[in-house]
Amino acid sequence: MKQIMRFSGVLSLVLLGILSKSFAQDGWVSIFNGENLDGWKVGNNASSFSIVDGAIQVAGPRAHLFYDGPVKNHMFKNFEFKAQVMTKPGANSGIYIHTIYQEDGWPSQGYEVQVNNSHTDWKRTGSLYDIVDVKETYAKDNEWYTEYIKVEGKHITIMINNKVVVDYEESDADKRSVDGKGRILKSGTFALQAHDPKSVVLYKDIKVRPLTE
Repeated sequence: MKQIMRFSGVLSLVLLGILSKSFAQDGWVSIFNGENLDGWKVGNNASSFSIVDGAIQVAGPRAHLFYDGPVKNHMFKNFEFKAQVMTKPGANSGIYIHTIYQEDGWPSQGYEVQVNNSHTDWKRTGSLYDIVDVKETYAKDNEWYTEYIKVEGKHITIMINNKVVVDYEESDADKRSVDGKGRILKSGTFALQAHDPKSVVLYKDIKVRPLTE
């Protein structure tokens, strides 16, 4: 009986290993554990970020939460990124890519991908902020939607609920004003934005799939 039980245990571990490998074959890696902010780093106004029902809730004065975890040593060049996002009415937020940690202020490096379905700022969800701005609204407040970003070489693709809203090839970075010089594709981490005290946004199922560089 003990031998049968040992065999059953080994078989279960083997099957578990096979299943784990099959789930990992698509290459997507979670960078938020749904329980706490381990692997993330924030400077000033850290209280703008909290965990609510397995999601990161953004609610408070301006702050930025940077991914600082072990995946690719939080340094990404070519990748696919996706997250489930829910905005509350009037909310404004953003997802930064190719950025670096800052203690305070608006990140000076990388691009911001907009999260805004009803804020007074007309640049809506999916905009590559100030570079390719989207006027149309493709997601609704109080509903979970998928925000997807792909960077490959000098190309950025942004999708909202599987609809392409931005298809951009970086070719004009050298022509930008001084304020926009840091908005270039290089490499870096991700950051979630707390825009203002009236903006409440939730993020969950945050995943990345590194691509060949």
